Amino acid sequence: MQAITRRAGQRYLNPSSSLKSIYPLSDHHYGAECPKYGSTLATKGVGHLVRKGTGGRSSVSGIVAAVFGSTGFLGRYLVQQLAKMGSQVLVPFRGSEDSHRHLKLMGDLGQIVPMKYNPRDENSIKAVMAKANVVINLIGREYETRNFSFEEVNHSMAEQLAMISKEHGGIMRFIQVSCLGASPSSPSRYLKAKAAAEGAVLSELPEATIMRPAVMIGTEDRILNQWACVSKKYGFLPLVGDGSTKIQPVYVADVAGAIVSALQDDGTSMGKVYELGGPEVYTVHQLAEVMFDMIREWPHYVKIPLPIAKAIAMPREILLKKVPFPLPNPEIFNLDQILAQASDTVVSENALTFNDLGILPHKIKGYPIEFLIQYRKGGPNFGSTVSEKVSPDAWP
Repeated sequence: MQAITRRAGQRYLNPSSSLKSIYPLSDHHYGAECPKYGSTLATKGVGHLVRKGTGGRSSVSGIVAAVFGSTGFLGRYLVQQLAKMGSQVLVPFRGSEDSHRHLKLMGDLGQIVPMKYNPRDENSIKAVMAKANVVINLIGREYETRNFSFEEVNHSMAEQLAMISKEHGGIMRFIQVSCLGASPSSPSRYLKAKAAAEGAVLSELPEATIMRPAVMIGTEDRILNQWACVSKKYGFLPLVGDGSTKIQPVYVADVAGAIVSALQDDGTSMGKVYELGGPEVYTVHQLAEVMFDMIREWPHYVKIPLPIAKAIAMPREILLKKVPFPLPNPEIFNLDQILAQASDTVVSENALTFNDLGILPHKIKGYPIEFLIQYRKGGPNFGSTVSEKVSPDAWP
């Protein structure tokens, strides 16, 4: 009996056996060198999977999306919107095993697939993309670290993803998330790198879609949260310059909705650039007033001239790669952001916007900034301006 079992096992393990797998792993897309990267879910080059169901969480949308940068701010909102329509979302992560756990609950069982990868390892990127038919790049950072420069994070990684997607052969849509104000002539290295990434992506994939969101507002944002923390900690908010720079903040969930809308269209958004700004334009000073009003504190500012702000931020830039230990991340005094805020950042006059994607963006006042109530003194119903604003000089 054991001899019969061994012969039967050898028969099924023999490559020359007449039995063939229904999942061919040796196709020319990565399979020849690395068979384990072959897709068992989506055959390359045949488009989306068959859509099934009514379009809810437990249906199948046909989208298998590899969302690079999904553990970041915008990523959680995009993953949630993709998952609730029945898409499978591949979540590449390079940090802790806990960095993606908040995403697991956003989709049906097995629909959120965390995948460990190294952005400097091409094979690990191919492993993530092997089963995907959509690639979305959210990778970006507004400051440098000892390990990753502006150019590598914001430009080189985007270019690499576009090249691998082109080689893949089965990627139906590629969406690159850039930044409003990206320009080769910008004094900001971050905005320069984002502009270079747009050019590199469109050079490799002319049918790619570029999204340029403005400053994003939301529960985990890196502008109103920082302002509120600094103002509560020190009793004032430092404003670089006179606070007259114009910005057009946008609610982060609207940006995620714009990306999903582009994926669901009939291809009209392919090869186009969209500038995603909110419905209202604020100066930096006006947006700070909105923040102070929501946290119910009297506004106190210290206006710092641009040269002094640069001088305060300069030591980190000089010492960043000269000291043998990591330096703290900048909050208010980020040299590159100081340079970026020297000019207005608003949607261009003839640009494609939310309206072209069928989305009406939220106004900033109201629900999008309700998370700021956590900074109110004594709880959400209290603060220094509980009922009506009375001059502090009239207090006893």
